[in-house]
Amino acid sequence: MAFVQIIEMRTQHEADLHALGDEYFAATEGKRTLQRSVLTRDRNDPEHYFVLAFFDSYESAMENSELPETAEFAEKEAALLEGPPTFLDLDVIEERS
Repeated sequence: MAFVQIIEMRTQHEADLHALGDEYFAATEGKRTLQRSVLTRDRNDPEHYFVLAFFDSYESAMENSELPETAEFAEKEAALLEGPPTFLDLDVIEERS
């Protein structure tokens, strides 16, 4: 079953967040199980962000979480945020295009 994680955060460091994401994707090339990632910003609150992270399954998301590069990314990301991120873990029940 496909799995989506939504990560909610607040930051004033959007450019640094982009650079960190680029660094992470380069460092995990060929290792990460993350299929797709979408960074979004709240149109009504420009310091409010959401990341939509797409995985093949919950298990593949947990595998990705265990990469040393993911732990390093999370530590660096935390320094850019106004507080800890919140996570929503969602099993995909139905998908349509």
